[in-house]
Amino acid sequence: MAYTVLVADDDRAIRESLARALELEGYAVVAVDDGVQALTRARREIVDALVLDVMMPGLDGLGVCRVLRADGDRVPIMMLTARVETPDRVAGLDAGADDYLPKPFELDELLARLRALLRRAVPVDGDRGATLSVGDLRLDPAARRVWWAATEMSLTKTEFDVLELLVRNEGIVLEHTVVYERIWGFDFGADSKNLAVYVGYLRRKLAAAGAPPLIHTVRGVGYTVRRP
Repeated sequence: MAYTVLVADDDRAIRESLARALELEGYAVVAVDDGVQALTRARREIVDALVLDVMMPGLDGLGVCRVLRADGDRVPIMMLTARVETPDRVAGLDAGADDYLPKPFELDELLARLRALLRRAVPVDGDRGATLSVGDLRLDPAARRVWWAATEMSLTKTEFDVLELLVRNEGIVLEHTVVYERIWGFDFGADSKNLAVYVGYLRRKLAAAGAPPLIHTVRGVGYTVRRP
């Protein structure tokens, strides 16, 4: 069964060329030119992923992302934007996006990232049903829920994936490249701040739930989860 991808971009050339490329890859595509249509179609139809331009008339891509996340919709979302500064990238991730790709982009990279998002959205058979724990932190991979003691935490898809990977490898230092390959499907490069942003989100949410420091940075190497 083909995945359905909703593409929203007010630039007709980009929207149509991306839709054609996705269709050639076997995806079913819903293409719209503004955020209002994107939100309407995403709420009305079953889509497997969204590719949203940030700068659109009316409701922009960030607004679409925020509304869907507020609705409890965890569909994978990739943001596209010509704004490449770190604050803009952080704004996209803060809105609940799972990935952020600056324009101009290579089509092969976009397709690789999209495949990674879709892989992560499908539960893997086997040990994913077992509850994971580190101290009072508990993760239910099948239900994609996480608690610290009696407090349930609300995590985005990527936040959960990063935390699950770290918890499954408790006490082991995972290098940045390993995390990027396992979560996103490829290494973003030494200058990428994506992973650090998500680790920061997780630390703040854990602290808000009352947890002591669990995620530790090994400078120049990567991250590890240690029992408090």
